[in-house]
Amino acid sequence: MMLSGIYKMESHTEPQIISIAGLSGSGKTTFLEKLIPVLRAKGYRIGVLKHAHCGFEMDREGKDSWRHKNAGASATLVISPGVIALLKDMDYASIEDVKQYLSDMDIIIVEGFKHAEVPKIEIFRKGAGHNEPLFMDSPHLVGFITDSHHRPDVPLFGLDDVVMVSDFIEKKFMTKNPSSENLVPSGENLVPQEL
Repeated sequence: MMLSGIYKMESHTEPQIISIAGLSGSGKTTFLEKLIPVLRAKGYRIGVLKHAHCGFEMDREGKDSWRHKNAGASATLVISPGVIALLKDMDYASIEDVKQYLSDMDIIIVEGFKHAEVPKIEIFRKGAGHNEPLFMDSPHLVGFITDSHHRPDVPLFGLDDVVMVSDFIEKKFMTKNPSSENLVPSGENLVPQEL
């Protein structure tokens, strides 16, 4: 089956990668905060890759892991019950370089990495101060979330159409059904109340 002309579904367990793309201030993170719980409630494990243009700081001065890195360790892996964190020196990390760390996820959603050649769902808000979307004519554009007059030839969604976008992602990009072990236990509400 072909998707948007260039993406072919494969039957393997490697997670599909999609990008939630858009200009700064378009609402990518806010939309992801709503989308992730909807997909999680369906039983999917979601990995997110976030591109930080200006670097970031996860470690705190004085902590053991900071001391290890400060002493010259090229990588520090911190493990505690229920969570791990890896800090690793890399000159530049592409999606291909790091997707191995999320290989046990059902899907990897990328925020940022505008130039990556992966399927993109662009968010474009008319009130964000930008005149034109980034990917109107891109062969990688597979969906468009907007409140503007722009209408690329891909499925269109409104800014609040989180459930519809999750259904679209599930139908187009999920290569397997969620297993019963991944389903959210009844009574545990991961979907934000404002949806």
